Amino acid sequence: MTRRNDTRERVLRTAAGLFQRQGYNATGLNQVLAESRAPKGSLYFHFPEGKEQLAAEAVALSGGDLGERITAAVAAASGPAEAIALIGDLLAHDLEQSEFQEGCPVATVALEAAGASEPIRSACDAAYASWLDGLTRYLRGHGVGEAEALADLVLSSLQGALLLARVRRDTGVIHSVTRRIGALVDDTAQGKGSA
Repeated sequence: MTRRNDTRERVLRTAAGLFQRQGYNATGLNQVLAESRAPKGSLYFHFPEGKEQLAAEAVALSGGDLGERITAAVAAASGPAEAIALIGDLLAHDLEQSEFQEGCPVATVALEAAGASEPIRSACDAAYASWLDGLTRYLRGHGVGEAEALADLVLSSLQGALLLARVRRDTGVIHSVTRRIGALVDDTAQGKGSA
């Protein structure tokens, strides 16, 4: 017998993958139920507010998962430039593994639905804020001035590079951007420049 939480988790993870791959508008609830092999009534039982609640929770889940993976990658770095390169490597690997079908687990939903839904906007904002907070703390811990502004620059640049890589079907732009941003951050840490 399937436990209640197992069904909820399965529906949530299935929805997160579909939203990441297809976007909010192209993902239907019937598709989520079919691919998660969940009974029809389970969706509104677990997500009484419907698709909006499902999307907000899916963004929170997938954003948290990626945040943990970013934290682990950064922890293995010897310094800021390598940390940024490792984040880029992680994103490029995921994109290649999905055959360029899955970009950022937050961006697709944010672009489509954050303007129309406060719960979705809030979930997207929280995911990005968590990533930025971790990166800011890492940069500060390595003596980088203007760490918050540089974390914004890093994340914004990586988001743009991820989008270009997905469209081009080539992750070279991710690696190029991480090298340049990493050099800028290293220069800032060494007092050679400012953001």
